[in-house]
Amino acid sequence: MAPNIATNTTVSRDELLDFVRPRHRALLLTRRADGSPQASPLTCGVDDSGRIVVSTYPERAKTRNARRDPRVSLVVLSDEWNGPWVQVDGTAEVIDSPDSVEPLVEYYRTIAGEHPDWDEYRAAMVKQGKSIIRVTPERWGPVATGGFPARLAQED
Repeated sequence: MAPNIATNTTVSRDELLDFVRPRHRALLLTRRADGSPQASPLTCGVDDSGRIVVSTYPERAKTRNARRDPRVSLVVLSDEWNGPWVQVDGTAEVIDSPDSVEPLVEYYRTIAGEHPDWDEYRAAMVKQGKSIIRVTPERWGPVATGGFPARLAQED
């Protein structure tokens, strides 16, 4: 059996967003006050402006960290563990309730489609005091897959 060979595919911004849109599992990396990394597993989407969006609460560590230092990274994963992934570095913007409600509607639509009762959803977002983090991609690595280095697949 031939070994799986690691791949790294350089992509444009549009190709990056096309890759991220159907993938909703990610790790958000922010910086604590002391500069050390803090990782949060989460669900993400891509809004109509090409930002990666995350639903959250204002008291969460990721939210406090992104508000203090907007330089963040996301590792967007495929559903299958060995599937392709990409790291995206960017600038985060935190929007709190009630200004977050319409962006949260857009977030929901990007992940789950139409809600059966948008008025109920909006009221729940206000009641819960939900925030949204929007990350503008500024730099991204190649879309990658794990595996062996290509040199190990070469015939002798």
